[in-house]
Amino acid sequence: ESRTCDKGFERRNSSCFDINECVEETHDCSGDLECVNTIGVCPQSYCLNEGFRSTTPNLTAATGQCRDINECVEETHDCSGDLECVNTIGSYNCSCRDGYQPSRLDGDCLGVCPQSYFVLHNICGNYFLLSLTDIDECTDDPDVCSTNAQCYNHQGGYSCKCHQGYSNYGNGQSKCIEMNCDHFEHLEDAPVKLKHLMSLLKNSCESLNDPHGEHVTGEELLQNVFTSSDELLSEGNIADGETLNQFLDAVENSMRLIGPQLKESVTRMETHNTFAEVAVTRNQTPPSGRVTLSIDSALFSTSWETVVGKSYPGFAFAALVSYKVNSSSDLLHKMSSERSDDEERRVTYQLNSKVVTAVVSNAETKHLSEPVMLVFTHEEERAESEGMAYSCVYWDEAEGAWSGRGCEGAWSNSTHTACSCSHLSSFAVLMALYPVQDSFELVLITRVGLALSLVCLFLCILTFRFCRSIQGTRTSIHLHLSICLFIADLVFLCGISSTHNQVGCAIVAGLLHFFFLSAFCWMLLEGVQLYRMVVLVFHTTLKHLYMYLVGYGVPLVIVTVSAIAFPAGYGTERHCWLSLDYNFIWSFLAPVCIIVVLNSFVFIITVWKLAEKFTSLNPDLSKLRNIRGFTVTAVAQFCILGGMWVFGSFLFYEKVTQVALYLFTILNSLQGALIFIMHCLLSKPVLAHKQMHNAPKRKRQ
Repeated sequence: ESRTCDKGFERRNSSCFDINECVEETHDCSGDLECVNTIGVCPQSYCLNEGFRSTTPNLTAATGQCRDINECVEETHDCSGDLECVNTIGSYNCSCRDGYQPSRLDGDCLGVCPQSYFVLHNICGNYFLLSLTDIDECTDDPDVCSTNAQCYNHQGGYSCKCHQGYSNYGNGQSKCIEMNCDHFEHLEDAPVKLKHLMSLLKNSCESLNDPHGEHVTGEELLQNVFTSSDELLSEGNIADGETLNQFLDAVENSMRLIGPQLKESVTRMETHNTFAEVAVTRNQTPPSGRVTLSIDSALFSTSWETVVGKSYPGFAFAALVSYKVNSSSDLLHKMSSERSDDEERRVTYQLNSKVVTAVVSNAETKHLSEPVMLVFTHEEERAESEGMAYSCVYWDEAEGAWSGRGCEGAWSNSTHTACSCSHLSSFAVLMALYPVQDSFELVLITRVGLALSLVCLFLCILTFRFCRSIQGTRTSIHLHLSICLFIADLVFLCGISSTHNQVGCAIVAGLLHFFFLSAFCWMLLEGVQLYRMVVLVFHTTLKHLYMYLVGYGVPLVIVTVSAIAFPAGYGTERHCWLSLDYNFIWSFLAPVCIIVVLNSFVFIITVWKLAEKFTSLNPDLSKLRNIRGFTVTAVAQFCILGGMWVFGSFLFYEKVTQVALYLFTILNSLQGALIFIMHCLLSKPVLAHKQMHNAPKRKRQ
């Protein structure tokens, strides 16, 4: 009976024999892999050199590579006593632990480490007898703890006990530096929360000088500082330069106190208003290379050489802290003193990033040999344009204001700004808003259009005042509407840009507020009068006293209340109009919106009733046609003035488009001409009065 042999065997006569893949060279072992035959199955891969292991130790395939065996991790090494295992590729070494050195070596193998007594150790395949002794660091290096501490040697190391007034922040083998807790003194008029924060820091600082005092950990102290800072920032107590000075100084000094006490090499902490990252290194030799800290709103990059400075006590740290601070307009306005043309151009500033404080263990950071790099995330995404630019600034304690000296913008886009600074402090990104200069075409349209509008409105006033045949309630409404628009256009033309005089600018803004509101109120009265004419069929008119109360009384009350509530809202740095601060512009927009809604409702009802009358059995067509003409002109007039302020409502925002600006200017310029055309040139009563007035002259001719 024939049968087939299993895999890895071959049939010879009537029996199966193992195939030696290693001899027949049918294996897959290559490189550092050595073929070892097994019975029946494919050979296992073994590494040729000792100290390596195959990455594919299965018995069915040998396609892997050799990897180093870490004898120190697997504890297959031969290091004992004070010898420490150090893995190498293919092998390992036994090196001395910190604080020990070899006193005598026999043989050629170097790098063996000492033990406190004699030790017999197998290195390089031979045995060596080593005489090992402890290093007395205090004797070998008298300055190991500096002159401000007492050095104590012990088996395998040493410790530094600082003199009174000095501390190594709990780092036992670091040099002691002078402690100055006077940094945490506070002013008597400081906010209560700031006083509490300063007291907390001072107590922690003083406890470091007392070896028997109770110490809180660096992490606990950082949490306490952040909690106090959050309370201070959330309550809005930082409203002036002096308070901001104290707060930023407290943050910087607190990080100098906390940084060296942190246990982890990198510590991150986040609270509601504050975010921080701190990097700490401890070693006998100064660190080198780059250190980069990243938080929610900024990135900070510098070299460890900059962090350390000229002296290295055995530890170094770098910290980056961010928080939201609302800087007042007075502090931002001081920026213009650095640029002589800013005051003339009326440039406005606003912070467009969180404030970040960069602190390093190096105390000499006023003039850095190598600039540091900070990358800020913008609070408001906005690309640079002709009317806006970003500036890198720092808080100048001496001036009590933001300053751009020593900081340059490396690059900027709509979301981030990179700053290169030659000193360390508290930094931010300042957004400068430059007034956009009106084009020659826009200025020409405004002046010519308003001049034409004033002439037409003046003719309307003469017509409505002295044309006796058209006198009535509607004519009185048109007269006062024309007067309001005439005064508003005249004030707009002469005083809208008179921002050099603050009082005069406020008066101009107040007059514009009053007369434009009054114009809308008279338009509302015209809509009400048309409604009464349609519903009551000429049987009633509005009393003049009531019209004056609505047309002039309501705007007067609104302007008076607004001026009392927020007098600074009249006049801005760019235009003599209502300020956008605290939504003050809505003292005009809200009444206008209400009038527009009411007028729209009245006109809809009027047109509906008028249509019903036209379809009645016995309509008075002549009267209805007159009312229809009145309604058409009233609606057209309402659309012109209402449409103008649809674009004009946001005219003084920085983001206003050129299209809206031109539309507002054109409609504002033509409204007087359109009112004259609709109510005078195309008015049948006015034309009839003119024909009657000219009839005797034609008869005499």
